[in-house]
Amino acid sequence: MGKVKASGVLSSGHLKKAISKKIISSQGAAIADEQIQPASIDLRLGPVAYRLVSSFLPENGTVEDKLFSNGRGESDAGLVMYEIDISAGGILEKGHVYLIPLMEELKLPANVKGRANPKSTTGRLDIFARVLTDRCARFDDVAKGYTGRLYLEVMPRSFTIRVQQGLSLVQLRLMSGECTLNDAGLKALHKKTRILYDGGAHVSDKAVNISSGLFMSVDLSGEAGGGIIGYKSKRNSHVVDLTKKNHYNIDDFWETIYSGKGSLILEPEDFYILCSKEKIRIPPGYAAEMVPYEAGSGELRTHYAGFFDPGFGFGSGGEVKGTKAVLEVRAHDVPFMIADGQTFCKLFFEEMLEVPKKVYGPKIGSSYQFQGITLSKQFKNY
Repeated sequence: MGKVKASGVLSSGHLKKAISKKIISSQGAAIADEQIQPASIDLRLGPVAYRLVSSFLPENGTVEDKLFSNGRGESDAGLVMYEIDISAGGILEKGHVYLIPLMEELKLPANVKGRANPKSTTGRLDIFARVLTDRCARFDDVAKGYTGRLYLEVMPRSFTIRVQQGLSLVQLRLMSGECTLNDAGLKALHKKTRILYDGGAHVSDKAVNISSGLFMSVDLSGEAGGGIIGYKSKRNSHVVDLTKKNHYNIDDFWETIYSGKGSLILEPEDFYILCSKEKIRIPPGYAAEMVPYEAGSGELRTHYAGFFDPGFGFGSGGEVKGTKAVLEVRAHDVPFMIADGQTFCKLFFEEMLEVPKKVYGPKIGSSYQFQGITLSKQFKNY
């Protein structure tokens, strides 16, 4: 692979080359083709999970130094309470913090950096998951030229979960240079390809809300009067096994929210699944990321899972007229009222180094190309 000269997000083709050159490698089973997405790679859990006293950042040291030492070289004085063998499956309790060494490790070129994000299914289950690297003061950031292992901090917030080695909770996007579109670039892209739709019509150039990113709003009206507009997680539920698909009854884990007067009061620290009013389209030459949206004083956080692949809501040739974004939402401290059409989330767009040969959609097994208000794939679709 060598030094990447251009600016942009590495595509699936670049990622395959990086694997062949051991820039991305694995401890244990070889990296599988299904891990490689159009603009990212799925990272897999290793065989051991550590139950921690607390979360942490390694800052100027290594992750393992923090885990097993108090900084004074004393053994058994770190953050690990006990370890769990998850090679054949193990339980992670709701509200507890765990650290899991991942199977993949990196040896990046000097001008390539990375950013991690939870997979869509992870976010929709309210699993707080973020990547750590050695000598780094930020979660989910991988420094240029990083060499070393990757670690995942996991805290299930709504449900106790069952995981096992090889399962992917997060994905990694690699990039070279500054590739984020500025406002002028976003406006030009919308004018050219119509990246935002509302109903069956595209949002006009004048109506699109762009300011250091593209804003979208929340849908509390639904497709028809009285329809489902969201879900709220129940406080006491059984274990969710992440290896299962189309398995659990929705009513056992979620309260259904129906459209009403066009507003909704979010209860503090409850977890909600809602969706955007607009439909988003990501052309094949671009990738996007939805960032956490804070309502000024911090009462509200939206969206834990942030990557949108090339082709999401677009297809390979523009045949898809947009897909709604699912929002993972939690209010903090006080009850917080939201209204239909309220500004709720922001997307950044990034240029790809090349258009991927395969884009997001059913042909590569993507789960959410035609989603409305959709829960994670562990729950039954009625």
